[in-house]
Amino acid sequence: MAANNKQGNSTPVAIWGTAAVLILLAIYAVHSLSRQKIEVHTGTVSYQDLLKTANANGKVELTDDFQARAQAPGQVERIYVSPLQKIQKGQLLLKLGDAAAQASLAHAQAALQAAQVAAANVAHGGSQEEHAASTSDLDRANLQLQQDAIALATAQKLQARGAASPAEVASAQHRIDMDESNLQGLHARTSQRYTPADVSSANAQVADARAAVAAAQSALANDLIRSPIAGSVYYLPVSQYDYVESGEELIDVANMGRLRIAAYFDEPDIGTLAVNQPVVITWEAQPGKTWHGHVSQIPSTIIQYQNRFVGQCIIDVDDADGVLTPNANVHLKVTLAEHPHVLAVPRGALKFDSHGQPYVFRIRDGKLVRTDVRTGIVNLTSAEIVSGLSEGDTVATNATGNVELIDGQSVTATPGS
Repeated sequence: MAANNKQGNSTPVAIWGTAAVLILLAIYAVHSLSRQKIEVHTGTVSYQDLLKTANANGKVELTDDFQARAQAPGQVERIYVSPLQKIQKGQLLLKLGDAAAQASLAHAQAALQAAQVAAANVAHGGSQEEHAASTSDLDRANLQLQQDAIALATAQKLQARGAASPAEVASAQHRIDMDESNLQGLHARTSQRYTPADVSSANAQVADARAAVAAAQSALANDLIRSPIAGSVYYLPVSQYDYVESGEELIDVANMGRLRIAAYFDEPDIGTLAVNQPVVITWEAQPGKTWHGHVSQIPSTIIQYQNRFVGQCIIDVDDADGVLTPNANVHLKVTLAEHPHVLAVPRGALKFDSHGQPYVFRIRDGKLVRTDVRTGIVNLTSAEIVSGLSEGDTVATNATGNVELIDGQSVTATPGS
């Protein structure tokens, strides 16, 4: 029993002894490692002009263009311009022949003329022929009244001498009454041939006929294709005497000095895009040549394109010269930020801890010293240092042999990356 107690008391002592030995070995290893020098590449804190850019590809688009299409089937009668020709606003481009539109206009003009004549007749109480007929009717009625008046007077004289009966006189008087009634009717028809409703109807018919003529003229005017903008003939797919169907494309005019580019930027760059940021544009078809533009519209949403998340940005071209053509695929470099004459370190020197705190390893007295910093612009090659370092400080970028950098580590510095 006593032997077992002795053995049990010795077990904790052995465990603690082993732990102490391991701790001493770890301390010795760390101490030995810190004393061992490693080779590191270094950089110098210096003042630089820093740019942060984003790259993308885009397609050139027109912003001020006119595309004419045939409004109805017809033949291209004449073409007044040629491809790439510069034109002025309102210039005649081509003429179509549309027999149906010409026939429609002729019919509408004839209908208008007839309606105007009818309205004029109504306004003047009838046509010239109707006036002549009315005058002839009045003359005959007056003549008949004169004759019947003479017959009445003769019958009255004969009655006075006993040679005519009262019935004969009454019959003559009745004819006079009938003649006067007929004259009154003729005068009424001549002076009041048409009612106000007739006049209103005739005027409405004239208005309708005028509208029909205007519509026919508009349809015919569509056969004369004029440019509403100044620019250049960008596309001319038809030739003289070609027959075109309704809706077929006839000609494209574009202002080649006003272009824009639709480009898709990756999601990490979208948050730093802003309107009016400068853009440099290059095109593989014109090596060595560059154009310039600015951001005019930033992405309003993010979409998935293949395995990327991107947003569409619109770039206005500031110096379009006619060489950069629509539908060209171009490369864009947007300047997101520009800070001249700021302290900077090589990008490889900047590191981040688990909390996202940026830091560098400054080299002092042959050892690494972790130094927390505040950064500004960070691009692919350099990082702006807002605080934490001074001009001329030496920082480690990386160690040879893929060795991890440790605060307090003794190092041998080799300038450059």
